[in-house]
Amino acid sequence: MHPDVGTDYFHITDQLTPDELAYWRRTRDFVDADVLPVINGYWERAEFPWPLVAALGKLGVVGDGIDGYGCPPMSPIATGLVHMELNRGDGSLGTFLGVQAGLAMRSIAMLGSPEQKQRWLPPMARLERIGAFALTEPLHGSDAVALETTARRDGDTWILNGEKRWIGNGTIADVTVLWARDEADGRVKGFLVEKGATGYEARRIDGKGSLRAVWQADITLTDVCVPESDRLPGVHSFKDAGAVLAGTRGTVAWAALGHATAAYEAAARYCRQRQQFGKPLVGFQIVQQRLVRMLAELCGMQLYCLRLGRLGEEGRLTDTVAALAKMHNTGKARQIISDARDLLGGNGILLDFHVMRHLVDMEAIHTYEGTETIQTLIVGRDITGVGAFT
Repeated sequence: MHPDVGTDYFHITDQLTPDELAYWRRTRDFVDADVLPVINGYWERAEFPWPLVAALGKLGVVGDGIDGYGCPPMSPIATGLVHMELNRGDGSLGTFLGVQAGLAMRSIAMLGSPEQKQRWLPPMARLERIGAFALTEPLHGSDAVALETTARRDGDTWILNGEKRWIGNGTIADVTVLWARDEADGRVKGFLVEKGATGYEARRIDGKGSLRAVWQADITLTDVCVPESDRLPGVHSFKDAGAVLAGTRGTVAWAALGHATAAYEAAARYCRQRQQFGKPLVGFQIVQQRLVRMLAELCGMQLYCLRLGRLGEEGRLTDTVAALAKMHNTGKARQIISDARDLLGGNGILLDFHVMRHLVDMEAIHTYEGTETIQTLIVGRDITGVGAFT
């Protein structure tokens, strides 16, 4: 949905409220003015874009619709539009926001005590404090329910041991929402581990070919002591972690729409300007056919996201609907971005045209918050009544 270049073909902006349009335009202007001119350098150097994060914190768009505690009042659609636009600019920055607001902040908002919410959420909404969400482990990704990190209670202190992997913001977080299994009852519990905790060792994962401007970590926990006051009281089992994750699947569908929009816009611009055989590429039937098919898929992704937002407003968004949307939109985004790269020819692999960055970033987004296979099995179980995970 970007009317300046014709991606709002179904006039979806007519469905948006003035507040939703304001959040969208504010984020879009930030992306165009601040992100796109500099992001290739950060991405190529695998450097975390601290100045962009500082500017984002002043924009008043961080909070994912959390009610109160300094978070901006945002509808589900406004929240989605912010994620869409940030990812239209850059997947690393979009992923950072997904971890900060969708995982870390939302965990505290949904499952934390009033004191925990008051302490952490206001500065996190301003990006004065950075959050992480530590669930996955070296041996447990899609089957995170089988996590092996342990928590043992000793009086008013919990002692954590184990390993985590692929933890966004893990090396820079002021607070990490960490999930561990209670040795006493075998149930998964959630903890807030503060920066500088003794025994918490985070190592940045280098050598990534995707999402290079956001950092993930391998984390080792060796007798990390966490007070009972930093346990999330709303967590009673792994289902509570799953409830947080279910909310982020819809966000990933919006993020995929942002990547696909960026690629389509780049391809449409390029094909209007690029001359071959004495005329612009858009003068060739096969190019028009490909652009139309890309737009058709993009419009379908927009309608998925609009419906996600409406169901969220009505309190009827289920984890299975979010799973289907995540699966659909990430798959379609990969296809659209691949077609865009091909239409740009040799120039398609240059960062100057942005498409290649979106292509490789989309590979990570297609995987995290549940792979296509896992989303398929979630929906398959829902429509058949038969679990086929094993």
